Amino acid sequence: PIMSSIMADLKQCPTASFTLEDGRTFTGLSFGAENSISGEVVFNTGMVGYPESLTDPSYRGQILVLTYPLIGNYGVPDDKKDEFGLLKNFEGKEIHVSALIVADYSHNHSHWASTRSLSTWLKKNGIPALYSLDTRQLTKIIREKGAMLGKIEFGNETIPFDDPNKRNLVAEVSRKDVLDLNKDAPIKIIAVDCGIKYN
Repeated sequence: PIMSSIMADLKQCPTASFTLEDGRTFTGLSFGAENSISGEVVFNTGMVGYPESLTDPSYRGQILVLTYPLIGNYGVPDDKKDEFGLLKNFEGKEIHVSALIVADYSHNHSHWASTRSLSTWLKKNGIPALYSLDTRQLTKIIREKGAMLGKIEFGNETIPFDDPNKRNLVAEVSRKDVLDLNKDAPIKIIAVDCGIKYN
């Protein structure tokens, strides 16, 4: 029954093209939002922690390639906040990556803290994601040539390359107001938010 479910999911997965600015093009299966997007392509070699990576402000405007081969197997935790009003399970208040690229996506997830699948979370937040790509090859390209621009395109849609580094990314990820934590503490510490993580 599980294999039948997986095969049915695979047949329903739309495809999209992933193009690097040097002209190389890959085709992947979609498990996120079907939005064409452009950004800077970078990679992460972590074996766990994809919810934290996706919400990390330092990845703002970037298409994140995860080198670990199996992603999504433990789902995504809830949106509970701590005593200071910060999300307990994430590094920021929202998903900051522009898109996600993985080698293999697990359509079945299992973890005691999971409340939804990675696919459901990405779709709800409008983040495109592709799998069935050779992430080892992509990592070698990025490692040898450095971070480069890339874009994901669905159907016949064509979009230009967009360099997020030309935007004011600090303004996009930093707070617009003052947050006062632990007001009764005897020592006061001031932190300038240029994209602070919640950890």
